[in-house]
Amino acid sequence: MPMPTFTRPHTGPVSALIGTETGYSRTVSDYDIYAFAGISGDNHPNHTDEEYCKRLGMGGRIAQGAMFVAYMAGAVTKYLDMVGRPAVSYGYDRVRFTKPVHIGDTVTLRYVIVRADDEKKRLWADCTITNQRGETVCVGTHIIHFQV
Repeated sequence: MPMPTFTRPHTGPVSALIGTETGYSRTVSDYDIYAFAGISGDNHPNHTDEEYCKRLGMGGRIAQGAMFVAYMAGAVTKYLDMVGRPAVSYGYDRVRFTKPVHIGDTVTLRYVIVRADDEKKRLWADCTITNQRGETVCVGTHIIHFQV
């Protein structure tokens, strides 16, 4: 499906944005996990204790799921920069962490607008995060509300 065209800043009906998308890739580091633990308070042994994780058969420490919601927020910022229109996040629905992500995994986030409500000036985006093996590790829906 070809990418819809729009002017920047976008001023037309929000439904004209269906099919537009953005995304990015990032390699998860040891620093990311510890820094996120410090910021969020999520310092559970699943994320911070290598031996604990190995003992439980996890293959090593895993990244916090909430970190991937933060990655979705990064994609939202990229998307709003792309369309150049003032908006706020209305939140995330149906977020699921489907596979663990370990230090050194490279994740790719795809953020695609799939639904619109012109009257309420809202968009819904499917967020899918995959690892370097193409396995889906996280999914969710993000809702944008445009101010004008």
